[in-house]
Amino acid sequence: MRTIGQHRDEVAALLAPVLAARAEETLPLDALADGAGAGRGYRVLTRAVSAPVPLPVFDNSQMDGFAVRSTDAGNDVRVVDPIPAGAVPAPLGPGTAAPIMTGARIPEGADAVVPVEATPPGAFPAALGLDTLTVPAGTTTGTFVRRVGSDVAVGAELAPTGSPVTPALLGALASAGVGEVSVVRPVHVLVVSTGSELTDDAAPDGLDGAGAVIRDANGVALRAALAEVGAIARGVRLSDAPDAFLPGLESAVGDWADVVLTTGGISAGAYEVVRQVLEPRGLAVTPVAMQPGGPQALGLVDLAGRRVPVVAFPGNPVSALVSFEVFLRPELAALVGAPDRPTAELPAAESASSPVGKHQVRRGRVADGRVHFVGGPSSHLLGHLAAATHLVHVPLGTDSVEPGDPLTVWSLR
Repeated sequence: MRTIGQHRDEVAALLAPVLAARAEETLPLDALADGAGAGRGYRVLTRAVSAPVPLPVFDNSQMDGFAVRSTDAGNDVRVVDPIPAGAVPAPLGPGTAAPIMTGARIPEGADAVVPVEATPPGAFPAALGLDTLTVPAGTTTGTFVRRVGSDVAVGAELAPTGSPVTPALLGALASAGVGEVSVVRPVHVLVVSTGSELTDDAAPDGLDGAGAVIRDANGVALRAALAEVGAIARGVRLSDAPDAFLPGLESAVGDWADVVLTTGGISAGAYEVVRQVLEPRGLAVTPVAMQPGGPQALGLVDLAGRRVPVVAFPGNPVSALVSFEVFLRPELAALVGAPDRPTAELPAAESASSPVGKHQVRRGRVADGRVHFVGGPSSHLLGHLAAATHLVHVPLGTDSVEPGDPLTVWSLR
């Protein structure tokens, strides 16, 4: 069996060409700010963006206060009409001061702001009643003034090619009057849930007229996981009948899917349809020394008239989600600048056993700086995974964990 590291490298190599070849698209800032549809929370610029105007675009007040001339420092000056934000003020003459609000344009002639807190009333609107103002001694040019271009100079690069489109960047682009940008199209992932027993609408006891059925947890969970790292996912459920599986898969792939992610159908059972149908077309079954998630497969597969990367996970829901975290999420997250799972090494709070020949991934919580296991290692315990806050790694070659032993944990929240 492969190690986790070996299989992760194979997944990365399989996906690299198709991920690098994605086209660009130009979107307005509002669409990017709204997420532009499911899975578009992370976007990356395909072209550098320069500032068409300086930021700020004019000298403006950093404080609520009074616009003054620094040459009037230490003198009493006459208070003139106030300057609200958005107004184009008249020039400020010598010996005068104008009440000014935060962000309002500094009038011609003024070069400093006296904060309203430095006046006897101490706040607006009471300070609007002042007839004169004593300009504090020591007031100098630029005091509490945001200078034009002090944030970004006109023509300066706001963001280079490859920059993630963050909220701060969107704000800077909007301030500079940039209406749209070119970004990389999100990865399109077709999530295929296999199994004739799967349904959306099972009876509460799991039985209906057709027999025992199971709701499709994998499709829902994996589409949500993909959306968290900027991919757009579609889901399809296909039966275990080979003559129906392939036409259904090719129809769903079409010219839309960049990557196909399947769950189930790759183990050693009698109805392993993914393995049976796709191995002759390029899928390689590559078991990994991991628990859960040992059955794995991948390859460039002939589908819908082209070669499509297929990554195949086991069908048990915890196995599928753990496999995503270990093998697929790191590649997609790095592609769009999404954060890695925070990682720490912490002592175990309790004992546990692990198969010595496998890297075990347990579910856990961290309390008082120690790792507490949540549920057992079995791959069907989805409720326990939902209750966990961390994935807990018990490395290859370790058959037991004792209280105090160091364990690597990945934070899921």
